[in-house]
Amino acid sequence: MACSGLTAQKGSLSAGRWLILIVIGAIVVAKHIFCTPCVLVFLVYTWSRRHVSMYDSIEEFLQSQNNLTPVRYSYSDIRKMTSAFKDKLGEGGYGSVYKAKLRSGRFAAVKMLGKSKANGQEFINEVASIGQVHHVNVVQLIGFCAEGSKRALVYDFMPNGSLDKYVFSREGNTHLSWKKMHEISLGVARGIDYLHRGCKMQILHFDIKPHNILLDENFIPKVSDFGLAKLQATSDSTVTLTAARGTIGYIAPELFYKNIGGVSYKADVYSFGMLLMEMVGKKKNLNAEADHSSQTYFPDWVYNEVIDGKVEIRNGTEDEEMVAKKMITVALWCIQMKPSDRPSMQKVVEMLEDNLESLPLPPKPTLWPEEPLVEEDYTGETWSSSTLVACSESASLLTNSF
Repeated sequence: MACSGLTAQKGSLSAGRWLILIVIGAIVVAKHIFCTPCVLVFLVYTWSRRHVSMYDSIEEFLQSQNNLTPVRYSYSDIRKMTSAFKDKLGEGGYGSVYKAKLRSGRFAAVKMLGKSKANGQEFINEVASIGQVHHVNVVQLIGFCAEGSKRALVYDFMPNGSLDKYVFSREGNTHLSWKKMHEISLGVARGIDYLHRGCKMQILHFDIKPHNILLDENFIPKVSDFGLAKLQATSDSTVTLTAARGTIGYIAPELFYKNIGGVSYKADVYSFGMLLMEMVGKKKNLNAEADHSSQTYFPDWVYNEVIDGKVEIRNGTEDEEMVAKKMITVALWCIQMKPSDRPSMQKVVEMLEDNLESLPLPPKPTLWPEEPLVEEDYTGETWSSSTLVACSESASLLTNSF
C-alpha cells in the first residue's frame, strides 16, 4: 500500500511539471502571436507621430507667415517643373538640386530636402530667413513645396554654378581674373552685411563657404543655403546655440571655445575671411614658396609676405598685385581669433572698396589665444578633444593653398 501511494505521488508530481511546461510554452507562443504585432503597431505609431509632428510644425510655421511672398507648389508641380527630376545639378548635405523650368519659361533650381534630422528645421530656416529677403547678392526664393514628407525649395537658376568650381579648380577654362575675384568677394560681403543689418531680424548664416556662393550669368555672387541660419533680434549682441553648426574649416573658434567671446554675427565674418583666404590662395599664378608654406601656419606666412611686400603675381600687373594684397589684408582682419578683434561686415565692405594704402595692417594671426582654451558645452552635440583640434587645424591651416 505504501509503495502504491508513493507511485501515485510521483505521477502527480510528473503531471505537475508537465502542466508548468505547458503553461510556459503557451506564454511563449502567446508572446510571439500577440506581442510582436503590438510592438510593430507601437513602432509604426511612434514613427507616424514623429512625422506628423514634423509636418504639423512646418504647417504651423507656414500658417504664421502672413506676408509670405514665395509661391507654394504641389509635389506634382515640382515633378512637372523638373521633368521628373531628370537634370540633377548637384547634391549637398540637405538634399539634391535639380534644374527646373517654370510655366513662364524661366529656369529655376529645385532643392529636394532629404530626411530631416531636426524636425524639419532646415526647411523652416530657409523659408523664414530668405522668404522675404530681396537683395542682389542673396539668392531669391521663388517658391516651396511642403506636402507630406515631400519638401522642396525653388530658387533662381544660377548658370555659372557655385564659387567652389572656380576657387578649387585647376582647369584653365574656369579661371577668373583678379578683378573678377575682387568683385565677387565684394558682392558676397555686401550680401552678408545685408543679412546682418538690412532685415527686420538679423540673419546669421553660419555656413559661409565657396560651395554656398552661387554665380549668375554675369558672375554676380548670391549667398545661398540657409539651412543652418539663425534669426535673432537686431538688438541682441550674442546668440544661444544648442550645438556647434557650420562646415569644418570655416567655423569660427568661439563656437568651440567659450572664453574667446560670445557667438554673434562675427562668426560669419570669420567664415568670410576663410573664404577670402581660399579665393586668394588657390590662384594658380600667385608667386609663392610652396615648399616653405607647406611647413608653416599659413595665415602667419601670408602675414609675413604682406609685411615684407613679397606678394607678387606672375605676369600680373601692379593693379592686380594691389587687389591680391588688399584681399589678403581684409582676410587677415576677418580671421582674428577673438570676435572683438574682427571688423563688422559693414566695415569689411568699406575695406574692400577702399584703397590698399588706407588699410591698417591687422594684428598677426594666432593659432591659439594666450589664455587656456575652455571648450563650449553643447547639449545637442558633443565634440571630442581630437575633433576640436582637427577643426582648429582645418580652419587655420591652408598649407597647400599656393
